[in-house]
Amino acid sequence: MEIRGLLDLEKQYAFYKAYHRDPVNILLHRLFVWPVVFTFLLLLYFTPCVSQFPLLGSLFLPLHLLTSHGLFLNLGFLLVLLFVVIDLCLDKKAGSLAAVLCLACWVGSSFLARRLGFLWAWKVVLVSQLVCWTGEALGHALFEIPVFFAMHSSWTFFLLTKLKAIWPLIQVLQTTFHYEPYEGFNASVRMKMEAQIKEWEKKQQRKTM
Repeated sequence: MEIRGLLDLEKQYAFYKAYHRDPVNILLHRLFVWPVVFTFLLLLYFTPCVSQFPLLGSLFLPLHLLTSHGLFLNLGFLLVLLFVVIDLCLDKKAGSLAAVLCLACWVGSSFLARRLGFLWAWKVVLVSQLVCWTGEALGHALFEIPVFFAMHSSWTFFLLTKLKAIWPLIQVLQTTFHYEPYEGFNASVRMKMEAQIKEWEKKQQRKTM
């Protein structure tokens, strides 16, 4: 039931929008979310290749041609594969664009990691992750309610830390191209978002009583 809920586009997008309404906070997330994904994949470049695991190696055997170009099927690739599947399950159109961006991050981070080497790569990752997560945290701390207070479980926390990468993308598509996955989506999301806000406000009132 929990997995099904996490793949519910309306529910999860309404959850995201309920705690990302301030323009400054929205902008900060748009700026920092994808660099977090890119630099995390940069570090995962140095993890073991799937060819070292017999079962996984046989499954991805045709793709081993990529290794000649420095694209190793490591844990970063498997994580991107998971992201692609999740994004496509959420929304085929926006998910396809998110999938392309995820794959581009994997390719770009692989080339950069190969050039930098581990000694410099982990330093780049450390600095960028600190800057990006600090920027997002300040966006909530200074401009909006921290989303962490609304988390319901460890599953939600783990997946939303990545899945939110697709949410700013959908927001950009909506504001730029008036994108709507299907008719009635925006109206339904608005209703669920308002319900989320009211629920949170009620919880806050109980705590202060």
